[in-house]
Amino acid sequence: MFHEYVIIQANSPVPPRIQLTRMPLSTLVDQIDNVSAIRNMAGLANPMALRVAVTLGLPDRLRGDGADADRLATELDLSPVALELLLDHLVTLGILEFVSSGYRTTDFGEALCTDADNGLTNFLHLNMAGGRAEMALVELLHSITTGHAAYPRHHGQDFWADLAEHPHLRESFDQQMTDRFRTQIPHIVSGYDWSRFTTIIDVGGGHGTLLAAILAACPRLHGHLIDLDPTATKARNTFTAHDVDDRADSTAASFFDPLPTGADAYLLCDILHDWDDDHAHQILSRCAEAVPAHGRVLIIEPVGGRHAATEFDLAMLAIFGGRERRVDEFRKLASTHGLALEAVTDLTDQRCLLEFRPAEAPPA
Repeated sequence: MFHEYVIIQANSPVPPRIQLTRMPLSTLVDQIDNVSAIRNMAGLANPMALRVAVTLGLPDRLRGDGADADRLATELDLSPVALELLLDHLVTLGILEFVSSGYRTTDFGEALCTDADNGLTNFLHLNMAGGRAEMALVELLHSITTGHAAYPRHHGQDFWADLAEHPHLRESFDQQMTDRFRTQIPHIVSGYDWSRFTTIIDVGGGHGTLLAAILAACPRLHGHLIDLDPTATKARNTFTAHDVDDRADSTAASFFDPLPTGADAYLLCDILHDWDDDHAHQILSRCAEAVPAHGRVLIIEPVGGRHAATEFDLAMLAIFGGRERRVDEFRKLASTHGLALEAVTDLTDQRCLLEFRPAEAPPA
């Protein structure tokens, strides 16, 4: 059935030109649904409500019997009226529910509690590295216009300078990396033949969870982790916890400085996408200087056009000025430093391993 609807031509002179148009009702409904879907995708209220809830610790505070808005506002020194607006929206999102005492965290909302052990609270908290970093996305237009990171524009200095100045940001970033790889490490370990090496250097290896897992699976392999302090020091605790401390060591250093030479493999896991091309060249040059003729440089990352999520691509740009590079981009980047791409291995549904050898070395 066709119905007549009034369409106002917004670009016409004032007063607007009004005309009747005939269209199927189903077409109008589809258009309305499309508009609603786009509005939902574009809305900032939902993601910010979740981040503010985590930052205030609301899911934790409202477990059990729950509490009313006035009591919470007093405890947290917040506006009671504004807090109630937030709590009501968290009910809409299914994070909270109405109860006789006020508001209570739902089973769904418990995923945002600190003891949920899923990394969400650390990632969303506005005063931690992840939550603070993603706020740079409000300056995405700057990044698209210039090709540069928006983080310095929003926060006054770049991401890494922020981490150096604020130890709690460095700690939360290291934990975020550990949380991110928790479910992927078994696939990374089993998806590649690490036992072919006798020594491996994990460049920028964080708390050492990946290196420890690789060493645990390969009893003859020895590892050395390079990262800044206090991260490198904490990695030793990880090695002890995994009972590989007799085959693992760590050094507090920057991967922009010369690396220990002569190892069979130099591993860069989720490193290069955090940097623009100039810095990525510097990191790869250090690996190329250190790797022997028989050695390999191994890059584990999401790869553009293969596994990388396009949303994450924009985040890398806005936060770091980096991106999820495509295989050809990695090949070109590495060839500048005398490294030839030998193989690409899919490790998980999110990450690939790109294996490079010194160009003068024969293929495996």
